[in-house]
Amino acid sequence: MSGPENLLRAMSQVRAALVDPDALVRAVASGRQKGQQPRWRRVELRYVDLKAGRHLQVVAYDDTQAHTSNHPVGDREAVDALLDEAFANWHVETMVETLQLRVTRKGQALLHVTPRATEVEIERGHDRGKQRLLPEDDPLFRALGLADADGRLKPSRRDKHRQVEEFLRLLDTAVTEAISKGQLRKPTEQDPLRVVDLGCGNAYLTFAAERYLAGVRGLPVKLTGVDVKDQSREHNQKVAGELGVDAEFVVGTIGGVELDPAPEVVLALHACDTATDDALAQAVRWQAPLVLAAPCCHHDVAAQLRRSPTPSPYAMLTRHGILRERFADTLTDALRATLMRLQGYKVDVVQFVESQHTPRNTLLRATRAGSRVAGGSLRREYDELVSTWQITPRLSVLLDD
Repeated sequence: MSGPENLLRAMSQVRAALVDPDALVRAVASGRQKGQQPRWRRVELRYVDLKAGRHLQVVAYDDTQAHTSNHPVGDREAVDALLDEAFANWHVETMVETLQLRVTRKGQALLHVTPRATEVEIERGHDRGKQRLLPEDDPLFRALGLADADGRLKPSRRDKHRQVEEFLRLLDTAVTEAISKGQLRKPTEQDPLRVVDLGCGNAYLTFAAERYLAGVRGLPVKLTGVDVKDQSREHNQKVAGELGVDAEFVVGTIGGVELDPAPEVVLALHACDTATDDALAQAVRWQAPLVLAAPCCHHDVAAQLRRSPTPSPYAMLTRHGILRERFADTLTDALRATLMRLQGYKVDVVQFVESQHTPRNTLLRATRAGSRVAGGSLRREYDELVSTWQITPRLSVLLDD
């Protein structure tokens, strides 16, 4: 069932699934309705079996951490409170079906219900600590060298595992929202979702994305990784064979790679300096519906700031080297986000986990929402900012902007 629905009737159907302690597998709420802001960035719900009996476990995420609470079966106040929040998307999985609810900008409900094709085993354990999108003993982590032969995470690789887990949460939210809003099509076996990782390296996050989207979400995926090193291609093809993953790895530069048909999801994770700009520019050329980019170092704008006189009255921002570098980080990503908006993308800048190579912890999440913006206040603000600081962002050059 799909199409505009009465919002209260659609919410009632979602509520019936959420309060069923025997049928609910998992539910996720995310996004925000037009002109409103929910208390939480994202909420996950599932039922767990405690010593005191079955409880509804709610994990609510703000911008920095997760907050977990457990509510006895029959206590429906927590569910009703969450349904009252201004979430734009609900993804609810039950034993028999999947419900996808989106609230439009006009406040209407679009509800899509899909019968479950295969049986599912519900995990009711509560002693797993933070809920994992991929279990620690998943074969993926052994193949990538993060876990030993017995499926135990290596202590030295826990930071990498944490990075993978946080990335999957961001990816899950972005893909769910983009599909529900019609910005990203729902893939089929005949036409899988085309995902590319630009500057993939050893492809930890690339393989994790495929494993989660295909293995957990059940979305058909065609994966491509691009890196300048032939060694990376050989390593990644070997891992793909071990995991039985349908993936292709290409040796080439980010700015020079040609893919036909064009990818729909573009990943660029901790690409160094202007390599992030190369990736964003490629995504724009491909008109990719969804882009996730985690910038690394920001040398280009920092060097331009050193060469240019600091405009008054901002000398305090650049007098000290460490402050100038931090300011360059913020300025670079603010300009990237603005340039992507001018190209017709809706952009969020969210918190991500830093890598061993960089303490930066931001991620640009861009969803194609419309056509290029030729002028207007956003363009004027951008022009004034780069003129004031006498800088030329690399992304603007690549876009010939």
